[in-house]
This record gives sequence, structure tokens and C-alpha cells, in this order.
Amino acid sequence: MSSLPPTFADDVINQSARIQFDTFLDEHRRALNASLDGLTEEQARRRLVPSRTTLLGLVKHAIFVEKVWFDEAITRRSRAEIGIPASPDESFILDEHDTIASIQASHQEACDASRRAVADLGLEDLLLGNRRGPLPLRWVYLHMLRELAQHCGHADILREQIIDADS
Repeated sequence: MSSLPPTFADDVINQSARIQFDTFLDEHRRALNASLDGLTEEQARRRLVPSRTTLLGLVKHAIFVEKVWFDEAITRRSRAEIGIPASPDESFILDEHDTIASIQASHQEACDASRRAVADLGLEDLLLGNRRGPLPLRWVYLHMLRELAQHCGHADILREQIIDADS
């Protein structure tokens, strides 16, 4: 993505594992959010693959993921209580009120809430609200890094296709 934010990974080489996890996770969060920068609403909603995957849908899905792992898994509230879809597939569905600005803002709010939710937790603390059973925060961070890295790659390819098609 041409508009990727600067990388801070080199700044945390000698820091604690927690600082490294937070830094890498935040870089991926910012990169996915920035994949929408400079696009039109039509471009952000454009479907280029058979699935529901669009750039706007990817970032909307990332909101869902933040809330699953940093709200549901920590608070043990149900997805209905949190106000998110029951399944990951449903989290890609866009409605007429979803805009680049609203999704980017909601994503930023979800990321901020996630940071607050784990601020007092250690990497070995167990999160009890996931269907798999108790999971250490370290595992959740690794899972989130994997998920966001995959989605950043998807976003990069979709954005490149959109920009090339409209050039």
C-alpha cells in the first residue's frame, strides 16, 4: 500500500515482548485502516472476488475481530450484547450507512477499546470468554497478528487492483 504509515518495529527491538506485541499489532491495525485512504465510496465497496470481501468490508470485519478478542474473550459478554454479528462471515456485510469515514472511525474506536481492555493484563493472563476455553493473552496477540497480517495482504492486493483499474 502506498500510504502505509511508518514502521516502528525497529524502535522496539530491545523492548519487552509486550511492547513488541503492542507495536506490531498497532502497525497492522493502522495499515488496514489506511487501506481506505484516498478511495471513493464506490472503490471501497467494489467487489473483486466472489466472496463478500471488499476493502470497506475488510476493515468492518477487523472491527468485529477486535471486539471478539478484546471484548467477548475478556468480558465474556455475548456477541449480541456487544452488538456484533454472530459469525465472522456476517461481519463483512455492508449496509447503506457504512462509509469510509464511519468504518475508519469505528475501527479506531474498537482498537482504542482493545488497548484499554488489555492495559492491565499480562501476556500470560488467561482470557476466559472464548469458545476454545481459557487462552493466554499472548496467544490472542499472536492470533490477531496473523489475522491482521492476512487481511493487510488482502487489502494491499484489492487496493492495487482498484487503483490500476481506475488509472
